[in-house]
Amino acid sequence: PDARWLDLCAGPGGKAALLAALAAERGARLVANEVQPHRARLVRQALVAVPEGAVEDVRTGDGRDVGTDEPGRYDRVLLDAPCTGLGALRRRPESRWRRTPADLAGLGALQRELLASALRAVRVGGLVGYVTCSPVLAETQLAVVDALRAARKAGLEVEVADARAVVTGIAPGLDLPDRPDVQLWPHAHGTDAMHLTLLRRLG
Repeated sequence: PDARWLDLCAGPGGKAALLAALAAERGARLVANEVQPHRARLVRQALVAVPEGAVEDVRTGDGRDVGTDEPGRYDRVLLDAPCTGLGALRRRPESRWRRTPADLAGLGALQRELLASALRAVRVGGLVGYVTCSPVLAETQLAVVDALRAARKAGLEVEVADARAVVTGIAPGLDLPDRPDVQLWPHAHGTDAMHLTLLRRLG
């Protein structure tokens, strides 16, 4: 089945609106979760124009709880994780002065907890997209390695799916290294320094 999708950290709503539009085309429904009430209101506003029936719910809640509250209930989960945002420095150069190395500790723990929740929330055979606007290894590849290790300890079987094949299927001219995750760079791809890993739950 491919009927129920989750945007785990949905605020302010741009990605949720795109996901809901895609869900409407495929006969699926989107649940949008956001921990901050004011950002959840922005998500609701962003979803106003989405076709009726494509949005199941916009919720205010801690994404770390969803995997426990709704284990295996979603076919696809997007986790656009809170991160340092250092991948967007070309558009927001002033943000470099708001971040310190100490920020990584708190954000890293949150990223790993949210990813663990996403992997519990997705059904066996379902797919989790882990995304950050960061090139920092602690927020990208290392976060995934830690999440996979924690999933094994929790009795979950998870594999890394081929995000590179998916991305080059959408943008064939994109020059990406031969590895399963995707790291985009401003100087090479004309984008923010965004990261994507796709994870499929096998058991």
